[in-house]
Amino acid sequence: MADYSIRIYQNSDYQIVREIFECGLTEHTRTAFRHTLSLLHIRFLLAVGSLVPLLTTGSIAISLMVVTIFLVILWFINRHIFTSYVHQSLGQDMLDIGKYYCQWDDCCFWVAESAGEVVGTVAAAPFCHPGEKKLMELKRLSVPKNHRGKGIAKALCRTVIDFARKRGFQALTLDTSVCQISSWKLYEKMGFRRTRTFYPNYYFAEFIDFHDIYYQYDIPTKD
Repeated sequence: MADYSIRIYQNSDYQIVREIFECGLTEHTRTAFRHTLSLLHIRFLLAVGSLVPLLTTGSIAISLMVVTIFLVILWFINRHIFTSYVHQSLGQDMLDIGKYYCQWDDCCFWVAESAGEVVGTVAAAPFCHPGEKKLMELKRLSVPKNHRGKGIAKALCRTVIDFARKRGFQALTLDTSVCQISSWKLYEKMGFRRTRTFYPNYYFAEFIDFHDIYYQYDIPTKD
């Protein structure tokens, strides 16, 4: 039996929900940085950055300094993408969660709770799309590290799927980044399919190959 339950968001959850959201995103900076370092053009630039100063000055210290500066810049580029998105979101739908998600029939925000502690979050809202299908967007799915592996994220996803089905939506959509590996692996196991990838509107996103992935889940109709 699961040691957690899922309930609708309450105003008393506000601070912890925002903290879970922020930590859940910024923790991917390290994965994004490793992905950046795996790119051939980045490795080439690192090699050039180390060899040119060494050959022109003969100083290993200067060569190491140039490489270090380049690595620090790459780290902060990756970090900036996550922190700027978090800052933007905290000032939009996550600023007044109750008002944004809990006052409309087709919107909702849930938390997973265990022993009185909030251990996961997820939200749902209609998705404006010019296509034929009536889409709902799955948003703000996050589970703290020390509560993962218990099926909480999967249960939160199913909660949104059931919510969308009951309200007559035909499909769910969501987006995640290439660096959120555990997230897109979960979505694919649950039957979500990739529909497209794109580079977000951030400086150097294409340079470091930071791209977002859109997924869609077609909701089966029950007889």
